[in-house]
Amino acid sequence: MNAMTLCYALLIGLALPLGLYMGRALDTDRSTVMDRLFGPVESVLMRLAGVDRQASMTWSAYLLAVLKLHLLLIGLAWLIFMGQGLLPLNPDGIPGMSWDTALHTAVSFATNTNQQHYSGQAQLSYLSQTFAIVTLQFVTPATGLAVLLAISRTLLRRQTTSTTVSTSTPAGRGVGHDSVGHCSVGHYYVDLTRIVVRVLLPLSLIVALLLVWQGVPATYHGAQSVTMLDGGTAQVIPRGPVAPMVAIKQLGTNGGGWYGPNSTMPLENPTGLSNLIETISLLLIPVASLIAVGVISGRRRLMIGIGAVMIAFSLITTSLIVVSERLPNAALSGLVVDGSPNLEGKEVRFGSDLSALWGSWTTQTSNGSVNAMHDSFNPLGGLGLLMDMFVNVTFGGIGVGLIGYLLYLMLAAFIGSLMIGRAPELFGKPLETREMRWISLAILAQPLIILGLTAATVTFPALTGNSNPGFHGLSQVLYEYTSAFANNGSGFEGLGDATPWWNLTCVLALGVGRFLPMLVPLAVAGWLAEKRTAPQGRGTLSLESGAFVGLTAGVIVIVNLLGFLPALVLGPIAEQLTLP
Repeated sequence: MNAMTLCYALLIGLALPLGLYMGRALDTDRSTVMDRLFGPVESVLMRLAGVDRQASMTWSAYLLAVLKLHLLLIGLAWLIFMGQGLLPLNPDGIPGMSWDTALHTAVSFATNTNQQHYSGQAQLSYLSQTFAIVTLQFVTPATGLAVLLAISRTLLRRQTTSTTVSTSTPAGRGVGHDSVGHCSVGHYYVDLTRIVVRVLLPLSLIVALLLVWQGVPATYHGAQSVTMLDGGTAQVIPRGPVAPMVAIKQLGTNGGGWYGPNSTMPLENPTGLSNLIETISLLLIPVASLIAVGVISGRRRLMIGIGAVMIAFSLITTSLIVVSERLPNAALSGLVVDGSPNLEGKEVRFGSDLSALWGSWTTQTSNGSVNAMHDSFNPLGGLGLLMDMFVNVTFGGIGVGLIGYLLYLMLAAFIGSLMIGRAPELFGKPLETREMRWISLAILAQPLIILGLTAATVTFPALTGNSNPGFHGLSQVLYEYTSAFANNGSGFEGLGDATPWWNLTCVLALGVGRFLPMLVPLAVAGWLAEKRTAPQGRGTLSLESGAFVGLTAGVIVIVNLLGFLPALVLGPIAEQLTLP
């Protein structure tokens, strides 16, 4: 466990100062030195985009801005993928994608999922990779964090006399109300720009330079022909601006490697140090976001409680997966290597522990990158990966992980209020029928979509192309749709998934899994902000108490076990029990 302990220690040590920096850099209520440093760049970008920095949005306008920008980006990316054979920056002459694979790819990267039904270096041109893919890899994590900032200003910020301002307040500076009482939550494009310029670009530059130092390619030259050591036929080695994409794919909880094998490919992950850098990058911003929200909202104790639950969940599933992969592979029973750790599908340079740690951390975030094939994990290891994605709030994607946790917190507040005999409330605001209807829909959509699509797929194997009829076959299908809904992007593989069935059904899971759990809490926060705050009394439910932290953790576990335990019993648990 030494490697695991080192990674957790480095993660926390780096996330603390980064979170403090993000809290100050992204808080529009205070003026800092970062305004003088980054302000001129942001002003130019917003003038070019026609954005008024002094304007503010209601929650509904903020929500519509998110949807409109993403629909536009999906359309542009879809056209680029289909037409890349006719476009520049294509030195290897890669043809355009089919319409359904192009649509799946566009929606996948626009939802911060980066699920790949194609092989990166073989089916995307440099233009597609850099202009479409990398652009979406910056915009989508920034959007998740922007929505979290809007919710923090609206719902989480402690109410003081300084936070009730007029509608002339610049974007994001406090919580204002317009003439009809609608709450102002900031400005989406201002938040988006600040996050990209102040957080994602500087961090990506640092990580990209570190990766280039370790040998990851960064060039616009075409593939290189290399003569083999035996003097035989030359091998063609794909290259490209790999390091910048790998940096943001890891930092932005994106996934989706430049190369088809992802970070199992030596050119994408050449050394032990590059593996460490890429591993720490997986959780760096999600953990730092907890600290940043604590700074911005003033609810440090609440964020500490949430962080404690997330770390506990992380340690439990990571330990399960690491221990599982230390066990031998049942397929090797009776052979000379019987008794060694499960190294099937793993990069032998990193071994079972670092591969299991990577797999666990990627499924605890919405990052689908891999440095080992998840399909080759032992059944209990696969169970841990699935549970990470079912829960999806251990740390989650940038911004959306904490937003998803707030959904469960709202449900726990409703239950907890009833348990102590009070009308349901959240931060002194009444939780009523409208709010609970949408909160319930956002939570229940996950099992309905995942299990519904899984059932349809295994019912018609001739149509859908399942590759494995056994227990593992069910796990493959369940994993694919879980990965899509959780906006993770990794896969068990073994599926012929570049077909209209898989592409279009996954598009459904991708869209619902991204926007419903992210935007419902924004709407609920807006509705609650328009209500009168009840004064606290002795019977008020304390959301920062240890008891409520435990209640929320229990709600998360119970909801997910009720939804998915039968499917797990028929998949990885049955597979484990039938091993020789």
